[in-house]
Amino acid sequence: MIEIIETGPFNTVQDLGRPGYRDIGVSASGAMDCLAVRIGNILIGNGDDAAAIEVQTFPFRLRFEAGMAFAVTGADGNPILDGRELLPWCAYVAEPGQILELRQPPRLARAYIVFGGGLDVPVLMGSRSTALRGGFGGNAGRPLAKGDRIGVGISGDALPLLPSGMAVIEPAVALRDAFPAMVDGVLPVRAIAAGEHDLFAADGEAFWGQTWRISSSSDRTGYRLSGEPIRPVKAIEMRSHGVVPGVIQVPPSGEPIVQMSDANTAGGYPKIAGVIECDLWRLGQARIGNRLRFVRSTHAEARTVEQAVTRYVEDIRQTSQMVKRALKAMA
Repeated sequence: MIEIIETGPFNTVQDLGRPGYRDIGVSASGAMDCLAVRIGNILIGNGDDAAAIEVQTFPFRLRFEAGMAFAVTGADGNPILDGRELLPWCAYVAEPGQILELRQPPRLARAYIVFGGGLDVPVLMGSRSTALRGGFGGNAGRPLAKGDRIGVGISGDALPLLPSGMAVIEPAVALRDAFPAMVDGVLPVRAIAAGEHDLFAADGEAFWGQTWRISSSSDRTGYRLSGEPIRPVKAIEMRSHGVVPGVIQVPPSGEPIVQMSDANTAGGYPKIAGVIECDLWRLGQARIGNRLRFVRSTHAEARTVEQAVTRYVEDIRQTSQMVKRALKAMA
């Protein structure tokens, strides 16, 4: 069991989401940085579907009511356990009564706390993720609040109760060859032209050529981008169509909206492009006010990046299994 002793708005329970229900209007939800959750769960021996806490408003503090393995992944900055700084992207074991604190990260937007066995909240439609707009899933369908007490599951694969566990090189470093670096504080985001791209003519090129800023009218549903407006060459009426995270739509205002984890299930705005799936975790770590530029990509490039990420994750998984076998042999 854990107890929340300090939190802010929109900190929620999330896992990898609930795909497969968009046809009945249910968004997938799930972590904005799914890669951080996947790695954290591997670090402490959880299954891939174990639920974690997504922290996007700081400071955040919780109390461990029992000894358990945990790890903090995602954002840069060091977690603090009873006043002692720890390494991120590293498995630890907390003792009963210890307090974990997360402070505002220097650059990135979201941190994830994973627990041995995962958070013990109900599974709804195959997921423990919080759907804030629907008011279900996670911790009673709402953000975490001071005084909340949440159970933690039991996993036979969780790491033994040792002082510390395995650490990994964070994705931004380990995958630097697969992801283009920021230039002058601008995040490059790869995307592929979508169905209505040609309707924008010259403004379509302006979409790729300018630097956009994530506006304050952004949340887990979508990032609204501020910049020089772009518009189709003529007014069009479109039937609503299915959308997924990464789709970039252009409303009449001309300021694009990037659909994110709580993406709408359908919409009628024209689609100018779609962010490649493997770049969504970087976008999920961007803050309001951050600048970004879209870079033309291809399906072949997207596949190559996906393969690099898969190799990275599988290398961590295999190393974790080797560590667990060694620990069992020593027991």
